[in-house]
Amino acid sequence: MEKMAHFFPLKTPRIGWVNLGVLGILLVAAFLRLYKISDYMTFLGDEGRDALVVYGILHGKFTLLGPTASVGGFFLGPIYYYFMAPFLWLFNYDPAGAAVMVALFGVTTVYLVYKIGDEFFNTTTGLIAAFLYAISPLVIAYSRSSWNPNLMPFFSLLTLYVLYKAVVKKSAFLFVLCGFLLGIAMQLHYLTIFLGVVVAAYVLFVQTMRGSNHNGNVFKDYILIAGGFILGWSPFFAFEIRHGFPNMQSIIRFILSSGDTGTNPQFLGTLQNVFFRLFGRLITTFPPPEQVSLHDKLEIALWYWGTLIIAYLGLLILVLKFFNAVKRKNVLEFQKMSLMLLWISIGIFLFGFYKKPIYDYYFGFMFPLPFILTGMTLSDFPKVLHKFLPRIEPMGKTLVIIALLILVWLNAQGIPFRFSPNRQKDQVKQISEFVLSKTENKPFNFALITLGNSDHGYRYFFKLAGKDPVIIETFKNDPKRQTVADQLLIVCEDPECKPLGHSLWEVAGFGRAEITGEWQVSVVRVYKLVHYQEK
Repeated sequence: MEKMAHFFPLKTPRIGWVNLGVLGILLVAAFLRLYKISDYMTFLGDEGRDALVVYGILHGKFTLLGPTASVGGFFLGPIYYYFMAPFLWLFNYDPAGAAVMVALFGVTTVYLVYKIGDEFFNTTTGLIAAFLYAISPLVIAYSRSSWNPNLMPFFSLLTLYVLYKAVVKKSAFLFVLCGFLLGIAMQLHYLTIFLGVVVAAYVLFVQTMRGSNHNGNVFKDYILIAGGFILGWSPFFAFEIRHGFPNMQSIIRFILSSGDTGTNPQFLGTLQNVFFRLFGRLITTFPPPEQVSLHDKLEIALWYWGTLIIAYLGLLILVLKFFNAVKRKNVLEFQKMSLMLLWISIGIFLFGFYKKPIYDYYFGFMFPLPFILTGMTLSDFPKVLHKFLPRIEPMGKTLVIIALLILVWLNAQGIPFRFSPNRQKDQVKQISEFVLSKTENKPFNFALITLGNSDHGYRYFFKLAGKDPVIIETFKNDPKRQTVADQLLIVCEDPECKPLGHSLWEVAGFGRAEITGEWQVSVVRVYKLVHYQEK
């Protein structure tokens, strides 16, 4: 009986309040990311393109290339497609499956934020950071749609956490794992290069501070990380080897000679802008700075300066903790604080060399950082007051509660469910089904006239219906015009659309035509064209 009791205890251990708090935060995070996800998700051309590729993978057409990067004309690795594949299959090819995958990664990231906040600082920091991350509207928005950069917060945070553990435990396996995760992240977005610089700088900095024989240790750690990186990046790396490194050459040209990177006359302004937006867009939900003026309304100015106070106070407390660790020769604390400092300083600094517009999703590799620092700030604020302003120290906890309530209120204003759903996926499906209904089950060509979208979303639903449109080939490839069908269906997303004589190849290649049908479907107009007949 004693042995049975050892394996099957008669009393279930009580779940601590902290665990209940973490569970509650994860449930909130899951609800905010999964509730009506199919209605609110983005489904445009890029999402349709990814779904088409994954459909091909699930039918045996494997690939070593991923989506194209937003700038530079080069490709990413294919890992995101393989993350999508099981979820698209489980959801019977409904694109919502891929969005659910991203949402689940988002919920897991909330737990990682708690874990690192708790381990690097204290439990209160972890709980506050995780809760704010769970309810941040911008984070939620990027956690509810299928897009390769949306997994960056998870992989960047996990990469740095594994790196920290590798340094602490001096574990070769963990250094390899860190490199492997970095390789996966590189397939998701090329700003992982910034993260790679953080990883390299951290290893060098920590090993240098350790003293003797650090050069050998640094080299060894770099080799282990590089080996793991090659493994994590291997699908894309295999493509590059096979085809003569075309994408790597494009990346090098983009960095060295594109004119979009390098010495930036607005260097300091860019750093200030990025630093503010990290906290303003993620923590206090401040509107994009170019959309507001600090001089218009007092509340806007208070909002702005309140954001800066949180940001600079977090940075100040982090610096104080770093120097305190150095002073006390606390190696573990030093390793934690130096990682946080290098993450924020290098991450922001490197943006100063980028000359093109910097979008919010570019911060994906740093998304968790301002939440951890804000959690640390609110947790430590009473202690800071006690040290520097002991007379008002009793007010510290009250001020923290007020600040936290204000942050919750600000974030609550941007929760997506406050607004009507876009139902983009259902709209695209409805329009696609309507187009097919007008083809009379005969071969057809298809065109989309738009202001900036692509037609992959429609083509995905054509694919699911087993009725792909015929793609019109050029005269060189199809001199007999066998790829030109007897009918052309056009979806017009441009309100000023005039399909006859349009220069788009799918229209021009069809030849001289006349309109035989025109319908308003949802938010677009659909036209049916046939070849012009002399009368």
